[in-house]
Amino acid sequence: MYNEILKDLPCLIHPGNLKTLVQRWLEEDTPNFDYGGLVVGEKEEKAILLCKSPGVLAGTPFFDAVFSELGCSVTWCVSEGNFISAVSQPYVQTAVVMGKARNILLGERVALNCITRASGIATIARRLTEKVQKEGWHGEIAGTRKTTPGFRMVEKYALLVGGISQHRYDLSSMVMLKDNHIWSAGNITQAVHKARKACGFSMKIEVECQTIEEALEAASAGCDIVMLDNMKPQELHPAARQLKSEFAQIVVEASGGVTEENVTEYMGPHVDVISLSLVTQGYQCLDFSLKVLGANSRSSILHAQPE
Repeated sequence: MYNEILKDLPCLIHPGNLKTLVQRWLEEDTPNFDYGGLVVGEKEEKAILLCKSPGVLAGTPFFDAVFSELGCSVTWCVSEGNFISAVSQPYVQTAVVMGKARNILLGERVALNCITRASGIATIARRLTEKVQKEGWHGEIAGTRKTTPGFRMVEKYALLVGGISQHRYDLSSMVMLKDNHIWSAGNITQAVHKARKACGFSMKIEVECQTIEEALEAASAGCDIVMLDNMKPQELHPAARQLKSEFAQIVVEASGGVTEENVTEYMGPHVDVISLSLVTQGYQCLDFSLKVLGANSRSSILHAQPE
């Protein structure tokens, strides 16, 4: 399924929203005079995008949009979602950017910020996907809403490139009743019933639960998803089994304390989703750089081979 939708993932991004986002990024980086632009002028230049660390390429629609806004063109040597093996050589030529010198440099850092971060997220997401496949687990790994303000679209998109679920995109995408909602509402049952009156049949309701008793109450109240939060694997699996035995259609999500190293311990026959925040909070960026090939540029860059 993942390979079937990978090439169409850019279709998720609304062109108007993307344009607005890019304009904000560019304005943030150059709010008034472009002093470097004065130095280089408007002569036509070619720049090479080099990947200098191994990982999954992600974020190309955002990279493209930055340079498109500046009147530049981008030609890719590596496709979105492909793994770049920058180990046996110091760098891999990933793309070529053509345009006016000052415009290339106006977009350089903004575009690199997108692709380094998106590729870092997609790389760890891909490793988690491979763990699911190796274990033969029926469920799915998901990110969370713990994203960078103003950068959520890039981070959520990168999760999908890496092959895992984005979870809910925002507060309006699904009802999730957490501990503060429950405490304010009075109890789980009241909170679920009140939420259902507003969201109706067309939205799912998830309830964050700390104990099996809370989980059973949430399921009895009519929620669709129960999150078993901060349970150790030895507590999680018996609780999930009991919950499924009484409410077979309920979706069970495990969250809290999950790392890349211990994620397989949370996989089990009664757990449907494992969510973890490290994919958007604790990832390592890939190392990319953009080099203009002027008359004095290093000729060796031209010999970098795409994968």
